[in-house]
Amino acid sequence: MRVLNLIVWTFAAGVNALRTTESTAGVESFVQRRLPQHAQSFQFEIVEQLEANETRTGGDTERVNDTFLVSSRHNGKILVQGNTVGGLFAGLHAYLSGEAHVDIWWYIGSQLDEAPEQLPVLNNPLRGSSVVPYRYYLNTVTTSYTFAFWSWEQWEEQLDWMALHGINTALAWIGFEKIYVEVFREMGFSDSDLDDFLSGPAFLAWNHFGNIQGSWGGSIPESWIEDQFTLQLKIVKRMVELGIKPILPAFPGYTPRAITGVFPSANVSNGSTWNDFPVKYTNDTFLDPFDPLFEELQIRFISKQQGYYGNITNLWTLDQFNENNPASGDLEYLESVSKNTWKSLKAADPSAVWVMQGWLFSDEAVFWTNERIKSFLGGVTVDSDMLILDLFSESNPQWQRTDSFYGKPWIWCQLHDYGGNQGLYGQIMNITENSIEALRSSDNLVGFGLTPEGLEGNEIMYDLLLDQAWSNTPIDTDMYFHDWVTVRYGTSGQLPKGVYEAWETLRPTVYNNTNLTADAVPKSILELLPSTAGLTNRTEHHPTVLNYDPQVLTMAWNFLYQAGLDKPALFLNPAYQYDLVDWTRQVLSNAFTPLYNQLIATYTAAEHDPFRKCSLRSQGKKLTALLLTLDAVLGTNENFRLSTWIKAARATANASDPDHAANADFLEYQARNQVSLWGPAGEISDYASRSWSGLVATYYLPRWRRFVEYLIATPADEYDQEAFTAELLEWEISWVNQRSSGWESSDPTADLQTVLAMAVDSWGSTFTI
Repeated sequence: MRVLNLIVWTFAAGVNALRTTESTAGVESFVQRRLPQHAQSFQFEIVEQLEANETRTGGDTERVNDTFLVSSRHNGKILVQGNTVGGLFAGLHAYLSGEAHVDIWWYIGSQLDEAPEQLPVLNNPLRGSSVVPYRYYLNTVTTSYTFAFWSWEQWEEQLDWMALHGINTALAWIGFEKIYVEVFREMGFSDSDLDDFLSGPAFLAWNHFGNIQGSWGGSIPESWIEDQFTLQLKIVKRMVELGIKPILPAFPGYTPRAITGVFPSANVSNGSTWNDFPVKYTNDTFLDPFDPLFEELQIRFISKQQGYYGNITNLWTLDQFNENNPASGDLEYLESVSKNTWKSLKAADPSAVWVMQGWLFSDEAVFWTNERIKSFLGGVTVDSDMLILDLFSESNPQWQRTDSFYGKPWIWCQLHDYGGNQGLYGQIMNITENSIEALRSSDNLVGFGLTPEGLEGNEIMYDLLLDQAWSNTPIDTDMYFHDWVTVRYGTSGQLPKGVYEAWETLRPTVYNNTNLTADAVPKSILELLPSTAGLTNRTEHHPTVLNYDPQVLTMAWNFLYQAGLDKPALFLNPAYQYDLVDWTRQVLSNAFTPLYNQLIATYTAAEHDPFRKCSLRSQGKKLTALLLTLDAVLGTNENFRLSTWIKAARATANASDPDHAANADFLEYQARNQVSLWGPAGEISDYASRSWSGLVATYYLPRWRRFVEYLIATPADEYDQEAFTAELLEWEISWVNQRSSGWESSDPTADLQTVLAMAVDSWGSTFTI
């Protein structure tokens, strides 16, 4: 009989591969930190034999549920029992969100301290069991798109969110450059060699993947590397306390170019050219895994981390061919690469499990035929020594075409977002139904995971999959949205009906895309390089096409906005503030497209129309006025400001470093470059675009003004996109090289309710159904 409620996948090294030290200390510290007024209100117990719903044993696998039981005691305490630390946190979350109506949220923060003074008494116990052993978190590139400049305070809150929401294993990349520097210096590489290899702080993820090397705009400061490593020590320590097993980086094979000078007999090849970057910054040098030097480096990389962190994990992330094809497609070569990579891991850590993102099989599907995938995965002859992340399962799953990755344990992942883009979007049906169908169909599915490139809004979509990990049937999203909204705004007391109507309007529409020609979070055309063609109706990963009627969103916005007018206390609620800014951003972004279409239609119409230039100028002013309104709305919330990103980057410069000022300027350059040009000369321009106050007013707005002026001055038959782009690039580079000195593009003290009233007054038809 097929069993759904599963927990521990038995690896060759032992049954409890997932489990860290089972202790109540971490959850007790969590309560003391987040609910100090209730530190004595909870009692936690690890009960290993706590009854689970079902267990399955077969072959070399054993899976047992993470389980919890929550009850009220006669002494007034809430007793939370679990068979693991993860079970304890799941039970605590079920009680806090379901009964006390408080939670922790991205960007908004923790509202746990707002739990009622008298905690709710349970008439009946709360019970739960996970259906998958792994609740996995993070994409390697999240470390750059979101975490590049995070402080410990931000990490501490994020780690608490992770634990409370049931995540029990996650990537831990921060500070890895220190390991690179120490190992390569010990092997005889010079500081100059390392400077040529290490990328800047905003782009380290792609250096880890072997896509890029070197840093444009300056070199990564060694003091910054040291500070990030100090941060990593705190992160991994807290992860272990919270029962979250860190997945640490292994050596993938990429080295400084100077390796053949240091080791003349080294067997190396060059990686692919990535996204048209100049050779100076790509074609990374790859040390073949069958070279004995590869194993020596692997042992050094892993043993050095074990020395710093302790023996805290056997999970090692290693990606060799992410958007970077192997030197050969020969089946024996691919098998040899993976076999020798695996052997090097086992030489460094006999219990090692190789964790690999399966993105390469999706992104380079032409190269990665089924027989090549089978050969590559087949090099690891012990299936349980590998764990595959099916990175984009909701839109482009690979498990079906690979027969569940030919027996390797794998995790069903929701990617959802590329580059930290911010459009409202979701696939509630795919997330709930397809994940459970995969669980029923694939015996070696062992987890559900979140793998966004960047964190943004749409938090409900991420919560949904994490909660699906505790239900063996697809979640009823109607009830789920209602309960989620109650908790999100619950500290404001009884909620107006309009709040629920707003979210229910979006649930089956905006949050239920089933047209997978546009398969991820959309971006607004206002964030793209201006052009007369190719901006609207884009599909795939960065779509500009909307799979819903914009009037549906406007209707939902009206419900949400009116709820605040009906209950003004909502305007003091951080969650309501965030969501209303985010929804207003989307309404105005949607309104930008018809204004753009009208502008282009006027431009391409009869050139001899005497009013043509006047019309272009008038329409251009309306288009740019909309951007100013958008910037003002975004400026009311620090989470939607460019200055927040820049200040965070500058704050990571070590104040004791003699080059502090120059380092802070370099870090700002990095921050600006990522969200604009993404490369020294716009190699991936606007990939990581954001609708942020300051970015809209000082970057997108000037680009559109220049575009309008170009249209006014240039006859349609003389339009030259290449010339316009080249001229604009000079200005864009100058923008990236600016330094902010703490400016804000809009009044940071502006009141959201006041700004929205002015926006509605100026753009009444945009907000009217």
